[in-house]
Amino acid sequence: MTKLKVASFGISLDGFGAGPSQSLENPLGVGFPEVMNWFFPTREFRKMQRLEGGETGVDNEMAEKGMSGMGAWILGRNMFSHSRGPWPDDNWKGWWGDEPPYHVKTFVLTHYAHDPIMMKGGTEFIFVTDGIESALEQARAAANGKDIRVGGGVATVRDYLSAGLIDEMHLAVRPVLLGKGEHLFNGLDMRALGYEVAESIAGERTTHVIIRKK
Repeated sequence: MTKLKVASFGISLDGFGAGPSQSLENPLGVGFPEVMNWFFPTREFRKMQRLEGGETGVDNEMAEKGMSGMGAWILGRNMFSHSRGPWPDDNWKGWWGDEPPYHVKTFVLTHYAHDPIMMKGGTEFIFVTDGIESALEQARAAANGKDIRVGGGVATVRDYLSAGLIDEMHLAVRPVLLGKGEHLFNGLDMRALGYEVAESIAGERTTHVIIRKK
């Protein structure tokens, strides 16, 4: 049965899933790379960058698990582009260059229509303007029974959590105080939404917390 998952989602110890002031120069928000420093040294991240080497171990195993076996992805607009409002042009094709690491149909939530974009390696960006339920319905059809990953950002994960649609969430909790940014849990009663902590796994640079829908 297809599950909707969040994986390798970094948060600071004080609960922020992105830094403030995202821009072309700061795609993760100011200060947030420190939260993701568990991920950058891994072999999986370097493979995504088409580089050799990288660390193995628990952090890498968790990163690999989050990238394997997905039948479709769902992304918020800011996980695809730094721009806001109407699309300025058709030149931007995502943060990852000509060959993104998704390799399947990837549904981008937006308020502004955009033609699909076919990329190298099998990634096809499909832009959804009629909400999270529509994106999930289309992703389920595309996934052919495989799991679907919500890649972020924070607002998109919060929307799916609020609707109780996420089945499993892997958070990489870093011992870093960010202070400000986009808070993942603010205003969400996770217990009332039916979620519980299923596992906690110590990695080399972070603690991996698995949250599941009861």
